[in-house]
Formats: sequence, structure tokens, C-alpha cells
Amino acid sequence: MLPRADRRPFVPAFGLSNPHLQTLWGPLWRKTIHMDRRRERIWLEDGDFLDMDWYGPHDAKAPVVLVLHGLTGSSNSPYVVGLQQAMEKRGWTSVALNWRGCSGEPNLLPRSYHSGASEDLAAVIAHIRTARPLAPLYAVGYSLGGNILLKHLGESGLDSNLQGAAAVSVPFRLDECADRIGLGFSKVYQRHFMREMVGYIRDKQRRFQHEGMNEGLATLAALGSLDNLRTFWDFDGKVTAPLNGFVDAQDYYRRASSRYFLGAIRTPTLLVQSLDDPFVFKHSLPDASELSASTQFDLQNQGGHVGFVGGTIRTPTYYLEQRIPEWLVDVHGAQASLTLRP
Repeated sequence: MLPRADRRPFVPAFGLSNPHLQTLWGPLWRKTIHMDRRRERIWLEDGDFLDMDWYGPHDAKAPVVLVLHGLTGSSNSPYVVGLQQAMEKRGWTSVALNWRGCSGEPNLLPRSYHSGASEDLAAVIAHIRTARPLAPLYAVGYSLGGNILLKHLGESGLDSNLQGAAAVSVPFRLDECADRIGLGFSKVYQRHFMREMVGYIRDKQRRFQHEGMNEGLATLAALGSLDNLRTFWDFDGKVTAPLNGFVDAQDYYRRASSRYFLGAIRTPTLLVQSLDDPFVFKHSLPDASELSASTQFDLQNQGGHVGFVGGTIRTPTYYLEQRIPEWLVDVHGAQASLTLRP
């Protein structure tokens, strides 16, 4: 049973109605929040690792929220930290995942994180389930993290091992989003992502060189020069696809785009999206016929990409850090009442 849809429209802060200002507010102007978190490293079957940052009560029965960051983000991304704080205020535990190579230390294998890495998410969920067997487990994903989350939910159906999920500003069709981000002002974001993603590979090369990891170094060298990668199609065709078992960029986009998995979702799921998202075409958004009965779509007119900054510029409020906790608490309460019902 899904909670009632949120009928309150998001209202951007005065002066921040432009979608680019909404998108840039968090990374450029939101005040940094420092929290005392506990880092845990888990090892994957292929010999690589993932780092996670825990926050909140240590109660073994307290609900846990797994938070998944977006492209070139980390557990330190403002939207991740903000949600962790919001959940702690409600007495919930949270754990922020860093995808491969995103925790401040390059990962050990040539393969990278990418928008279809649902097998890594499944491994993390299984680990948390083992570590906290009495705790209800939920997940929230932003952008790339939201795409991976929805893909996992669709692939696993009734066996997602999650009680509920929320996904924000999702690039439902990766091929179309790769086109969208190459248009107009969005080219600014594209240039930023290209610098960060090429830097991610160069950091890995330096680690492999320093530690004498010759096999991995040879794999990266086989990619060729990284100097003239300008678009997502360039990068994903030359780097993401060969490093992660895809034929080419088109194959990667087709197999990893969450839009193709939405109908199979059986976990209570909230989608929060904005019509003015500068990364996503309107026609890339799913229509009602593509969504399962367990999915609720909160489609707002404004909000940018992982923005949704309300209030005022002097005293901003963050819609996502109100809406998502409300949703999770409602789902948790509904499930608890069903469990207690004779």
C-alpha cells in the first residue's frame, strides 16, 4: 500500500526559479556540513572494495536508509549529507555508499562505477541485511544512483530486499540524457563531468603505476588517449563500455537505462522529478502506463537537477529532505501496521 501522493507543489526560493540556479545551488553555495560518521569498507567478490559512511543511532532495530550518490559525487555530496541529517532527526540510521573509486581512493580494478552497476548495489544490500538483520532497510538514490536503484528494483522484483525506495532526478534514458546535456547551457555540466571522469581514470592509472599493477595498467593503456573526449557518447564509448563489458556506448545505454525496468518494480517506490531538469528531456520521462502499481511519481514543474531549493536565499529549505523522510516514515508505518494486524 502506497502513502498518499504529495499534492503540495514545490515552490523555489525567490530568485532561484531558474533550473540552472537550482541545480548549481548545492555544489556551489550550500554550506558544508561536517558530521561524525563511521566508515566501513566492504570487499566484493571480484576483489574490489566499496566504502560506506554510517550515521545515526546504533540501535540494531532502527530502520536503515542506504543513500546512493550521483555521477562524480560521493558520500560527502551536500544532498547525501543533508538526507543523512534529516533521517537522524527522525531516529533512523543511514549509510552513504561511495561507488567504486569515489571515496577518495581509486579502486583496485580497471572497471569503473557506471549507471548500470546494480550488481554492486545488490552486494551492498546483502551486506547490510547480514549486518543488521533486524533493521528494516530502505534506499534513496540521486541521479546516477537513482538509475542504478531503479534498475535493481526492476531486476529483482519481489526479491529486492528493500522495504521501500526513492529515486530523484533520474536519467531514465541514458542515450537521450547524453544528448540533452550537450545542448545550450547544459554544455557547462558536460565539460565539468568530462574533466571529473577523465580525472577519475587518470587517478586510477597513477595508482596502478605506483603499485606496480601492470595488468590493470595495460587495460587502461589499451583505451588509448583520453585527451579529446568531449561528450558522454565519447567517454562512454571509449571508456565506460570497454571497461565494463559493453559492446559500445549504445549497448551500455540500452542495457543500463532504468526506464526499461520500471514495470517490473514491486517495492514501494517514490520518484521525484522536475520538468525543468537540464539533464533530462521531458520525453525521456516515463508515462503512467510504464510504472508499476507500487510506484508513485511526484513530478514537479520546477526544481532543476537534484535541486528543489525552497525558502529564501538567506534561509533556504530543501524539499527533498522533507519529502523523502516523510515518504519513508509513511511506508514504514504502513508496513508496520500490516504486520501487527491480526
